[in-house]
Amino acid sequence: MKYSITCLILLVANQTSLMACPFCNRDIMNGIYNSTFYPNLLTMLSAFVVLAAIVFALVIISTRRYKKWMINYPGNRLRSPVPLTTASVILGIGLGGFLDGILLHQVFQVHEMLSNKIPATDYVGKSINMFWDGIFHLFCLLVVLTGIILLWKTARRKEIDKSGNLLAGGLLVGWALFNIVEGIIDHQVLKLHNVIELSPDHSPGNYGFLVISFIMLCVGALIIKKKPALNTQSAGQE
Repeated sequence: MKYSITCLILLVANQTSLMACPFCNRDIMNGIYNSTFYPNLLTMLSAFVVLAAIVFALVIISTRRYKKWMINYPGNRLRSPVPLTTASVILGIGLGGFLDGILLHQVFQVHEMLSNKIPATDYVGKSINMFWDGIFHLFCLLVVLTGIILLWKTARRKEIDKSGNLLAGGLLVGWALFNIVEGIIDHQVLKLHNVIELSPDHSPGNYGFLVISFIMLCVGALIIKKKPALNTQSAGQE
């Protein structure tokens, strides 16, 4: 009798441990590593590729405008706002992704990465979505590390504008850019998930998310465009 009870306890414990270990569950593994694995990976990466292209384009445009301004007004030693703004925007993109994942995916759980394609209504679906949430956070981590490195390099340079407006505005612009690109690509185009997945009508949440993000973008741009710092010391020496 005691032997039977012991065996039963061990069997239940073993089954429980298998349920608690996603990589021990065949259904979860099949749901992750199947023919959709690389398409899912590429679709998640697509938003970050678009964001990288946007940042690259903004850097080129800003640098050209700065050089043109310096040529037209050689007497005014305007410190370049481009390096700090670029670092701040990139850091804002990564932090915006983290905030999205932490708040909307994990704390409030209104949606998950692939919740429109794979409903997170059971253990298997929840685990598959959690896996892709983790991959998403890895991408965000890479972006944040890139922003930190650029910010550290910027802090060591003396000839650039280090205004707090550029830092604060850049972070807000980066956060807004992430929301806009992610909202358009993941919510509207690829339909990976919706802002409020269980809502009977997804439109208010999805479009409201974009409206708020555009407002954030405008506010961040206004903060960045505040009066730049002039290198009066260099001007005086000349």
